[in-house]
Amino acid sequence: MNVIITGATGMVGQSVLIECLEHNSVENILLINRSSVNIQSPKVKEVLHKDFSDFSAIKSQMSGYDACFHCMGVSSIGMKEEEFSKYTYDYTNALAKELYNLNPNMVFNYVSGTNTDSSEKGNTMWARVKGKTENLLLNMGFKDVYLFRAGAILPEKGVKSKTSWYNSIYVVLKPIFPLLKKMDSIAMSSNLGKAMINSVLFPQDLKHLENKDINALGKK
Repeated sequence: MNVIITGATGMVGQSVLIECLEHNSVENILLINRSSVNIQSPKVKEVLHKDFSDFSAIKSQMSGYDACFHCMGVSSIGMKEEEFSKYTYDYTNALAKELYNLNPNMVFNYVSGTNTDSSEKGNTMWARVKGKTENLLLNMGFKDVYLFRAGAILPEKGVKSKTSWYNSIYVVLKPIFPLLKKMDSIAMSSNLGKAMINSVLFPQDLKHLENKDINALGKK
């Protein structure tokens, strides 16, 4: 399969990229980033693109792909709803519309978050916006859509967060990683990446995936 990955400079995107590089079913990877991940692989083509509200300039490079693993995201801390919606809903909408026009038979995977609000009416701003984004994708008409409502993730294979204090927490927790790995409520970064791939290889009815579902799909 040929896949597009966004957000490969972040922890989730790194996790997905690593598994795609290692998986025999993934033949070609297109990275769409604002800054380079500086990776050399015959599988990988990287496109640097600054304006995620408009993908028309790189549309010709986005055709011929079977799936999009949309891992790009921002923290809502300190943001007003309008700004967070721009980065979350508007950017996802622009990407998904361009890809749908190119190939409606593609699988689109979106990294959301645990406690996302599908009703779009709750009191928590980020959960409403992500719920609106999930609903947009589910109703766009793609062959398949999976919403990865990731919660706590344990990094593996050298994966690091862009948030320094997250990395400090992981260092403290490392001695008990073997115990944490046994908990369904915590997703391993490798399972997250493999689950993205397996969602394309093994279509399933469950579209909203919590950590326990991500771990299960990643182990198929």
